[in-house]
Amino acid sequence: MTTESTEPAGPAGPAGTAESATAGGGARAWLRERSELGVCVLLFALGVLVLTDALTMDVDIAQRGPIGPRTVPFVVGAGLLLVGALLAVDVLRGGRGEAESGEDVDLDEPADWRTVLLLTGVFLATAVLIGPLGFPIAGALLFWGAAYALGSRHHDRDPLIAAGLSLFTYFVFDNLLGVPLPGGPLMGVL
Repeated sequence: MTTESTEPAGPAGPAGTAESATAGGGARAWLRERSELGVCVLLFALGVLVLTDALTMDVDIAQRGPIGPRTVPFVVGAGLLLVGALLAVDVLRGGRGEAESGEDVDLDEPADWRTVLLLTGVFLATAVLIGPLGFPIAGALLFWGAAYALGSRHHDRDPLIAAGLSLFTYFVFDNLLGVPLPGGPLMGVL
């Protein structure tokens, strides 16, 4: 016959062992050891967001046919949920991500904030300039600025490559894929 104690659980009670005193720290340690679960939560959240957006999309199915603009978001959202679930199962079964082991990555070096800030500035400038200047010019500035931020110093060649890549991208999206991009002042020329 077993007897149960009616004393309150706490530091003075039978459950007041060192194990229960660190229960709050134990949960943190458990989560710290399974930090990949944060990625699972992010994947679940993105999957739900994509599926919700796809379900609330205003689409006239008679105009689009059987495969419309909702198909890809449904596939991507379902894929995100599936990958998140599979990763969560793997982590809970003891799977661990491998530590960074890149041959040319020195994890002791600080981040290169100059490059990060230059790239951020280039992206923000492109977002501001794409309306008034159009994609061909803003895209050329984006490609040229990104090349400069990442270390290319060929000042004679980089602008030409950036302009060619931007025009190629504009024509592919605007003419071949049917995705209208702003042409800006070059709209009549292109």
